[in-house]
Amino acid sequence: MKRILITGATGNVGLEVIKSLHELDHSFEVVAGIRDFVKEKDKLAEYAVSLIKFDFTDFSTHQAALTNCDTLFLLRPPQISDVNTYFKPLIDTAKATGVKHIIFLSVQGVENSKFIPHHKIEKLIVDSQIPYTFLRPAYFMQNFSTTLRDDLVNKNRIFLPAGHAKFTLIDVRDIGRVAAQVLTNPADYLNKAFDLTCREKLTFEEMAEKLSKGLGKMVQYQSPNPLKFYLIKRKEQVPSGFILVMIMLHYFPRFQKEPLITDWVKKITSQQPKTFEQFIQDHKTLLT
Repeated sequence: MKRILITGATGNVGLEVIKSLHELDHSFEVVAGIRDFVKEKDKLAEYAVSLIKFDFTDFSTHQAALTNCDTLFLLRPPQISDVNTYFKPLIDTAKATGVKHIIFLSVQGVENSKFIPHHKIEKLIVDSQIPYTFLRPAYFMQNFSTTLRDDLVNKNRIFLPAGHAKFTLIDVRDIGRVAAQVLTNPADYLNKAFDLTCREKLTFEEMAEKLSKGLGKMVQYQSPNPLKFYLIKRKEQVPSGFILVMIMLHYFPRFQKEPLITDWVKKITSQQPKTFEQFIQDHKTLLT
């Protein structure tokens, strides 16, 4: 039986990948890599998965998790930005243990953004000569229920240095469905990259308007300059590395071409991607 290892298995994306795999008829063994069995195992109790210790920052867990692994679903935890320290040894271990396919959760536009960690990780994977598939999703709608939630819920605002730049969006549930198809039908997707988006692009001002309408409260969009953003987030005790990644993901698009809308979600899953309005309604309790 072929073995799939899901990293970040109890996070937003990893859990959706496991949910989508659970709904498919396949013959793979799905292994969830988790850091803390006591805290995390209950999140996976209803799914047909095996559990194994895996921690990006604990190199001693990598060998055992990757041994006999045919396919690796790899993502980058937001707090980890030092690619050479954490991802190069991991990918080297994947090659040494005979991993045959890496599906990496990258980001749309990565090919034009050499400064973000995802660009460096993609290069490491290509250089390893392990067959790969790069999923390059647009801006996560679920950022509003995670990293942006505190500002949204407690301050009724979106606070990002994005100006009037337009962003394509994607619901993490759609990423999970795409990933499940790629994981279980790998031959169709080897050594290819797929941009994953919904069917519209929006400025954060427009997103604030949709959030205001959907949540029944006024949500304001504020666009500070990068320095002000950095200083305020440091006062909130957000790690410096994470703030810099947020600046790169939100500020740099102001000076780049608008991202393209694609139909890969529909082509790969045979279903239309979810809209931002659907996301807001489905997560209304969490966002208010």
